[in-house]
Amino acid sequence: MTVPEPAGEPDLSIPSSARIYDFFLGGGHNFAADRALAERIVELVPAARETAVANRAFLGRAVRACLDRGCRQFLDLGSGIPTVEPVHEIAHRHDPSARVVYVDSDPVAVAVGRDLLDGNESATITAADLTDPDAVLSAPGVAGLLDPAEPTAVLAVAALHYVGDDELVARLLDRYCSAFGPGSMLVFSHGSADVDDPAAVSGTEDLQRLARDSGHPLVVRDRATLRRLTARVDPLEPGLVDIGRWRPGEPGPGPVLGVYGLVGTVRDQSR
Repeated sequence: MTVPEPAGEPDLSIPSSARIYDFFLGGGHNFAADRALAERIVELVPAARETAVANRAFLGRAVRACLDRGCRQFLDLGSGIPTVEPVHEIAHRHDPSARVVYVDSDPVAVAVGRDLLDGNESATITAADLTDPDAVLSAPGVAGLLDPAEPTAVLAVAALHYVGDDELVARLLDRYCSAFGPGSMLVFSHGSADVDDPAAVSGTEDLQRLARDSGHPLVVRDRATLRRLTARVDPLEPGLVDIGRWRPGEPGPGPVLGVYGLVGTVRDQSR
């Protein structure tokens, strides 16, 4: 499967959210500018590393839940670098025939992902902007691997808080969720500004300001908005909850982190 070449040489002096996430997860695909901004983030939000690790753990539990419900295709939007327990490794431990497509706009994430996936016929990474779903869904690395008639898990994990307009987020979720067959699922996590979790969102305003100044504007949304944006999804238990409380298993729930997660089945709009 051919993955489109990233356009041009990336400027590694500009931090990347994908590479900062990789740094927080303990990965090795990040650079000095990424690490410097990551440390500034930790100064503002001391739980930033813990949140990244918890978000990746939530993703793993969610992927396994989707597999248990019959999804064998995964579209990971804003995936970042597919390392440190990525979707394809989790899915392929359960079913080696599962098909996984990563999508990211960061050229380094795509280039590294292409190297990591070299020779893997069941996983690809595509350079595309998730806010252009027609381009994403028609890209060779997506359309050539995912069957639109089959149930597919659409993963929007810590990705849509980089999209500032609520109505655009709603349209994007609707377009991606309606692109695949009955039984498709949504896996969703998003930073929250809930005022009833003051400790969890301490430093949020400073973090948003830092993100804006660094060229990665960040929007946090309250739970009522997140429920509205995911209204076409029938959530699995326990619904929309802090990511550390979504089916945590042993040793039990982690601390409240101010990031909410949901896994659910896309409702058939013809009913």
